[in-house]
Formats: sequence, structure tokens, C-alpha cells
Amino acid sequence: MIPEPVRNIVIVGGGTAGWMTAAALAKVLEGGCRIRLVESDAIGTIGVGEATIPHIADFNRALGIDEDEFMRATQGTFKLGIEFVDWGAIGDRYIHGFGFVGQATQALPFHHFWLRMAQLGKAGRLEDYSINTAAPRHAKFMRARKDMPGSPVADISHAFHFDAGLYARFLRGYAEQRGVVRTEGQIARVLQREPDGYIEALVMEGGERIAGDFYIDCSGLRGLLIEQTLHAGFDDWSHWLPVDRALAVPCEPAGPLLPMTRSTAHAAGWQWRIPLQHRTGNGHIYCSSFMAQDEAADILLRNLDGKALADPRPLAFKTGRRKTFWDRNCVAVGLSSGFLEPLESTSIHLVNTAISRLLTFFPHRGFDAADIAEYNALTHWEYERIRDFLVLHYKATERDDSEFWNYCRTMPVPDTLQRKIDLFRSNGRVFRDGMELFAEPSWLQVMIGQRIVPRAYHPFADLRPEAEVEAYVANVAQVIAKCVQVMPTQAEYIAEHCAASPR
Repeated sequence: MIPEPVRNIVIVGGGTAGWMTAAALAKVLEGGCRIRLVESDAIGTIGVGEATIPHIADFNRALGIDEDEFMRATQGTFKLGIEFVDWGAIGDRYIHGFGFVGQATQALPFHHFWLRMAQLGKAGRLEDYSINTAAPRHAKFMRARKDMPGSPVADISHAFHFDAGLYARFLRGYAEQRGVVRTEGQIARVLQREPDGYIEALVMEGGERIAGDFYIDCSGLRGLLIEQTLHAGFDDWSHWLPVDRALAVPCEPAGPLLPMTRSTAHAAGWQWRIPLQHRTGNGHIYCSSFMAQDEAADILLRNLDGKALADPRPLAFKTGRRKTFWDRNCVAVGLSSGFLEPLESTSIHLVNTAISRLLTFFPHRGFDAADIAEYNALTHWEYERIRDFLVLHYKATERDDSEFWNYCRTMPVPDTLQRKIDLFRSNGRVFRDGMELFAEPSWLQVMIGQRIVPRAYHPFADLRPEAEVEAYVANVAQVIAKCVQVMPTQAEYIAEHCAASPR
């Protein structure tokens, strides 16, 4: 007999994670389930996740959201990549851009030919060979022109910066129009069913009892259901990713509107810069074992582009993941499932993939153990691969100017990461592990940017005459430079397509 279907879904917590989940379920289920979201304005949200990666555009598109409307509603700007300043060494800067690097050939990835020319002193910076990294240097942006196949402008891959609070509000309107019911208030108790411990109901402070078949924990770092109630456990990764504090502050916008996030390394962590239409988001994420909060705040405020619009807001966290993401009739989505620092803007992406995975394994009321186990296994794997990419930024450095960087430079790293580093250092080889988030161009750009220089390159790169390879590599850079030259600035593009109303 087929188990009864899930009829009542309760989402605990709003914010970006809660309302993304509610919107997606409302869209897919089309009224087939009652969806109730419980949140409290008194608790609030973290709201620092304002930078994204390109997959968020697919999420919005699946919901049928018009991109220009979304940009206006969230004070959004476009993002082509992330600039890293002072990471490999003080004075260094490079961009990790989305999309392709170079022009593919049948024989080899482009970067092997670039490595050959670079060793001869006949190549420019790696970022000159991707439109996603060349355009931000000139504050240029346009959406991909799919009507121009073969041109670099057809390969532009973009994400967004936006106000996370405004995005949650936008999605709330979308979800409520499709039947999601919001309940304001704080949860006093969580009732569990005897004898199996399944969540039976939430009891609100006012006494209301909210029961559901399936619970989604979007309560943030506290993990009200997954941890405080079901005790899923936590894998602590702070020995690899030691930053554990953040200070966030908005400031007035200043300078050209660059289509990239900026991450600037400091003595015990790093500072983010996220330009929006109406303000710039900033934060200093640091390790409290190596720096006091007052010093961290002073560094943050001294390195703002414009006048601070508020006092720095502190946040404490521990990097890692839940031992179990889906336990009984509860699944954790967002920060309740774990915390990976926002160095590569993966927080909202992890919400996106959790929702996608949840839809794939959407349960009956029987909650099959095999489905839950596979969901957990896939999520564990995803977190580990993203973790490795983040750890790479700290491990691959020549900085020795502080105790923090000495610790990071000399720390042992996961074997899965060390294998990638060794492989690239030998002959410049990069291989994507299955469907891990970060593909070959991402690993290539960060390893080169962080001063991991391969000893050699694929021997096939030597099969073509040097002059031919030099001309091929130079032509790629020339074509990209010409495309960038005729692109509009991001400010011009936003003014034409998606400028928000003045605040």
C-alpha cells in the first residue's frame, strides 16, 4: 500500500532560506499541500548573504520571476565574479570569474597553452582571457548575447548582489499569492511523538498549536528543530576554516559600480565589499583567537569606501555542518544545516540546492529511510567539496605577516584538497569531482591567483609551433578586450533596464 501523501508542511523561520523554500514549494505543489511559515520579527535574520553565484538566476527563472523586476525590488546589481586582494601575498589581486577561461580547443583546455606562453614571458594575466574577469576591471557589464554564438559576449555568466531582506520580502509576496500562510510569533515548545520522536507540533508563546506532517527548519544557526529538538549533531570544521566572528555594516556608495564582490584579506581574516544600487554592504570576518572585536571593527571602519550608515553588527558562528540534515520528519535548509563562510558566496546556493534536492526526494508520510539516507549522503558530499574550495584560499598563501596566516599556511588540509593541489602543481591538471559546485575554471583561477604555479603543463601543448600558440593566446585576449571596450558600464546598463526607485 502506498503511504499517505504529505498534506501539511510547516516551515520554521523566514529570511532568505524560509521564503525561498516557501516560494519553491508553493510553485511546484500548486495547492496540493497546505504550507505554513512561522517566523518572528523579534528574532530577525542574519541578512549578510547579499552576494550570489549564477545558479540563483536559474532558481528565479524556475519560479517565473522577471529578472528586471527582481533587480528593482531588491536594489540589485550584477556580479561577474569575486576580486581577491592581498590573499596570495600582500599587494596581490586577482578575480575569480564565472564562466569560461580562454577558448577551448579539441586537444586541450586553453590554460595549458597559456601556461606554456607564461613560462616564456609571452602571456598576460590569466584574467585577460575571460570576459567575466576582464569586464569588471572597467566596471563593464551586459547580459549574455545568446544571439551571437562564438563571441565572448555569448559566454557572459552573471549572478547578483542584492539586499537579502528585500529578497525575502519579494519572495514572501510571491509565496503568499500562491497560498502560503505566514504566522507571526515565537515558538515556546516543540512536541515530539511517542515513541519514535517525530515532530508532532509546535506550541506558540500564545498557546496556539501548529501541527504538520513535514517540518522544514529554516531557523538559522540555532537550528531550533534539527539540533535543539532532534539533536542531529555537528561536524566542526574550524580547524580548517578558523574564522568565527563577523562584523557587518552598510555604507554610502562610492566610486564606479563594479560588477564584482571584493574580498580583501587582513591580518586575521578578510573584509567583503558588496555594491548595491542604494548602498554598499561591508563586513569583516575574522578569527577571534587572533584578533579582538575592537581591532576588527577599527579595521572594518577604516576601510570603507563611504560613510557608515550604522554601527557594525556582530555575529558569532562556527564553521561546519550538521551530522544529519534530514532527521525523521524534519529537514534543515539554510544556516540550520551548517555554516560555510561567505568567501565564495555559497550560502544562498546551498539553500537553492537543498530545495532542489528536497523536491527530488519529496516524501510520503511514511518517510522512507532510503530516501532520507541518500539526501543526507548527497548533502554531506556537497558540503565537503565546497569546504575544500574555501580552505584552498587560506592554505595557498605566501603570507607570513601574522600568526593567523602562519597557521593557515602550515595547517594540514583534507586529503581531497591536497590531491587537487598536488595534481595542479605538477602539470597544471584540474579535474572536476563529479558534479561538485566549482568546476575546472574556478579551481584554475584561484590556484593561479594564490600563487600555485605548475612545474609544467600538458605535453600536448608543445605539439604546436611556439609562434602559432603565441598568436592563438594573444588573439583570445585581443578579442575579449575589444568586446569589453564596447560594453556599457554596469551603471549605464542598470539605468536602462532595472533601476530601482529612489529610496
